[in-house]
Amino acid sequence: MTTPPTRSYDTGSDKLLCVVDDGIGRITFNNPEKHNALSLGMQQALVPALAALAADADVRVVVLTGAGNKAFVSGADISEFGEQRTAPEARAAYDSVASDAAAAWRAMSKPIIAMIRGYCIGGGLITAMQADIRIASTDAQFAIPAARLGLGYGYGGVEALFGLVGPAFAAEILFSARRMPAAEALQIGLINRVVAADDLETTVEGLARAIAANAPMTIAACKAAIGELRRAPEHRDVAGVNAMIEACFRSQDYLEGQRAFAEKRPPRFAGS
Repeated sequence: MTTPPTRSYDTGSDKLLCVVDDGIGRITFNNPEKHNALSLGMQQALVPALAALAADADVRVVVLTGAGNKAFVSGADISEFGEQRTAPEARAAYDSVASDAAAAWRAMSKPIIAMIRGYCIGGGLITAMQADIRIASTDAQFAIPAARLGLGYGYGGVEALFGLVGPAFAAEILFSARRMPAAEALQIGLINRVVAADDLETTVEGLARAIAANAPMTIAACKAAIGELRRAPEHRDVAGVNAMIEACFRSQDYLEGQRAFAEKRPPRFAGS
């Protein structure tokens, strides 16, 4: 099978890059001068970037990363707070952009890996929590400094943090606003794995390649099931997940998986 050429998607901002290469979509937060601080424009650019990767049939997995080696995302761009997050009308406009980005994250059916080096603070941690898998280097640092800024921290962010680490650790992270090293973040379940900084890219690349080689319909059904399990039981779309599972059994990929097993060769999944 011919490998599609590497290509880029226009996100509308040079601070957010979106590239597809051999089945892997990569979103890079590209503001290294500010340690990849997440501006309003970058949040706006996330919506078309995620939509493009979701619609791209060649993309099997998405990797999130920050430019440079100092930060994944160091938080929201505080220099914008005075203009965009103070007056009620401005806050409403800012929150609308954040809501659109959150909807785009929810709509992404493909697996997402966050590759975290350096600072992963505030809005950066919320961004990393949108990923299904978080792999960090030993020098990564995590925090939510809202209590040091006096801003009201959104319910959705608290809910996401609570779901990952439970009430006690969520309380400590939010109340103390302290920075947490990668080893501690691993211990409480905030991240999946910690590796040496020199090994971070190869570790994430290897995992992404392994996921990309697997059956896309199966992965999508598993991701949907995990997503529904995060919802209250009365709001879960179990029937929808079961329909996705049934589609896997009726797919050509299921037949290909059986053939590959019988022939003792790697499967070649087409996503259909």
